[in-house]
Amino acid sequence: MAKVTGKYQLTLPKALAEAAGIRVGDELDVKQHGERLELRASVTSREALSSTERLARFDRTTARHRRRKALVAAARTAGRGWTREELYTRARAR
Repeated sequence: MAKVTGKYQLTLPKALAEAAGIRVGDELDVKQHGERLELRASVTSREALSSTERLARFDRTTARHRRRKALVAAARTAGRGWTREELYTRARAR
């Protein structure tokens, strides 16, 4: 039996996922048929992409995460008037 989390995410039993060939990171299409849901492997599965395209996507995602991390770090220090490093040096000066 599958379990639904508080964020409405679905956890599939490992045996079922392995039997269906579903792996971590795979995308599934979900369709509703009355009270039933149908799950299908997405057309753009990992096997459909070349290793070059997978690496290019990984590089783009990594760059996006680094940019976001830098923006979040800048937003945390902006407007406060102090940085975490300054707190450490102030505490040692006493």
